[in-house]
Amino acid sequence: MGEADNRTKAYDVDEHPFELRHEVKRLNARLDKIADSLEKSEFKDILENYTDPKKRIITNLMAGISRGLGLSLGTFVILGLLGYILSLFLNVPVIGEYLGEIKKYIDAN
Repeated sequence: MGEADNRTKAYDVDEHPFELRHEVKRLNARLDKIADSLEKSEFKDILENYTDPKKRIITNLMAGISRGLGLSLGTFVILGLLGYILSLFLNVPVIGEYLGEIKKYIDAN
């Protein structure tokens, strides 16, 4: 029973000063690495964003507006380019007649 108590006893600084200093330095280095990785991941900003409902609502609203605007402008550009490319084929015999009718319909409206 005396041996079991000695094995579970905490380290005395006087008994193992070098080992303790080495362990403290190793733990400090690990803590520094953890602190650096938390700073790089912007963990504080993430926590603030998810704990403040107003910030989250504003962020999501702005993201939705940006996506909607981007999709609208992108669709406009693609359809414009497609229309321009199709207008080049107006002189083709079979396709040109069909495209000419579509162009007349668009110009009428």
